[in-house]
Amino acid sequence: MPTLDTPALIAQTTDLELIIRHVLAGLGHGMHAGRERGAGVEFSEYRAYAPGDEWRRVDWKLMARADRYYVREAERDSHVAIWLWLDATASMDEPSRKVEGLTKLQYARAILACVAGIAQRQGDAFGLVVCTAGRVQFTQASRGPRQMHRMLAQLNKAKAEGALPDTDALRASLHFARAPSLIFAVSDFLDWPSAQSEALLRLRRMRHDVRALCLQTEAERDASFPLDVAWRDPEQNDGVYRLAADTLGQYRQAREAHFERVLTQCRQQDLPALAACIEDGVPSVLRSWLRRAGRAS
Repeated sequence: MPTLDTPALIAQTTDLELIIRHVLAGLGHGMHAGRERGAGVEFSEYRAYAPGDEWRRVDWKLMARADRYYVREAERDSHVAIWLWLDATASMDEPSRKVEGLTKLQYARAILACVAGIAQRQGDAFGLVVCTAGRVQFTQASRGPRQMHRMLAQLNKAKAEGALPDTDALRASLHFARAPSLIFAVSDFLDWPSAQSEALLRLRRMRHDVRALCLQTEAERDASFPLDVAWRDPEQNDGVYRLAADTLGQYRQAREAHFERVLTQCRQQDLPALAACIEDGVPSVLRSWLRRAGRAS
């Protein structure tokens, strides 16, 4: 199994915990300025020890009296809920032509799993929103190792299916972010404007901290597809398309215009957005993405 080439690791394993450990090993910063639980923070309550808790937070005196492990909880300076937003529509099944077995969805799941790992390390509550097959699926925000296991299970279950939910479905779902939230959204944003883009821009106007990661393959970026190969739009099913030598220029112009529109609208709404290829190393992409907001530390 590969240990250095992260995209290859993503392609060859379904073990998101392994990917998190690999990627976060050298990542030293968090997502916002909220202080972690620990010395100097006001004590709040005890709770039973759970696998994954740090041993330094165990109250050893209480363990000697009760013969059970308990962890000291404390209040934080800021309570920021972290929400992971995953586009799991059919277009996210697009494969890399460079890394065998790697798709946009696999890369997106790995990136969001790493964000969840950072949230757990900071002591934040984190939840998941999955847009797939015309539906919105939620995993409610919570803290701790058990929440991490739930999150990884739901990310592993996500399949690239169907189209995005419609405007009514997404608008009715925005109640999930009632308190100030930090929302990490991963998509290929091939549909823009769309119900998804409207929802994310609305969340930003509601004063939530929204950050977007726009995934593509190197073949999409460079127009290096095999020529004269026909394909069908997996979400619209409205015809067969063919990229030929005499249409490469048109493809590049249309693609550049589309994503310039995406990034321009994000800038206008103060929504930090980053474009990346799934063949790029996850640590560098994640580090760049975390830095693109005022709360990044």
